[in-house]
Amino acid sequence: MYGRGQGMGFGPPVTPPIIKQLLIANAVIFVAQIFLGDSAFTRIFGVTPALVWQGGYLWQPFTYMWLHGGLGHIAMNCFVLWMFGSQLAMAWGTRRFLRFYLLCGVGAGLIIASWPYLAVSTGLADPTNLVIVTVGASGAIYGVLLAYSLTWPDRTIMLIFPPVAFRAIWLIPILFFFSIYVDRGNISHIGHLGGVLVGWIYMQRQGQGGSLFSIRSLKHRWRRHKMRQQLREVRTEDQRRREEQRRNKTMH
Repeated sequence: MYGRGQGMGFGPPVTPPIIKQLLIANAVIFVAQIFLGDSAFTRIFGVTPALVWQGGYLWQPFTYMWLHGGLGHIAMNCFVLWMFGSQLAMAWGTRRFLRFYLLCGVGAGLIIASWPYLAVSTGLADPTNLVIVTVGASGAIYGVLLAYSLTWPDRTIMLIFPPVAFRAIWLIPILFFFSIYVDRGNISHIGHLGGVLVGWIYMQRQGQGGSLFSIRSLKHRWRRHKMRQQLREVRTEDQRRREEQRRNKTMH
């Protein structure tokens, strides 16, 4: 749920045609995965670093984003695309939204295919990481979430469970926290981060939301945090003194 105008609403008021088409495409390909043999289909079209850079499977950074690892995986990605992508598509238009969506997805795919080589060469990962297959539209979805949070940073988002409200600008940090510390499933954090990185570069080049993460902005937010902390300390000390005075009066 998120704020719209003066109230709260669940889901977008309208689902643009491009969002419907992306949802249908994901669903059709997911059904094809099931009927054509999930393992073979995934091996050919999912992202496998060794196959991309050593086997010549250069199409994988594009095709992986149309495959999913299960019903829950595709359901969550499609739900988030519908929930947050619809308003972004209405604001941006079909061409710009589709270009951004594909750019984030393909960019994340290239990072997924490239990062393991850097990690293995520096001793941060085992060589078996080069043959791990990654599928899913999460890189593109995280890019959409970032664009939403930068376009409408002050909108209020309300989780149904747990019932917590927060500003849209905190959407990406909260999702990363949940994916790393709460949902420790088979998740490609590099893919998520890749989609966010590519989306952020795009938004920077478009001149949208650039000041939100500038050094000046971060310093300002830090000063505000310190001022609030000092104010809380003053209030706590003032309350402690009043309680001591009250106790002293009671004893006399």
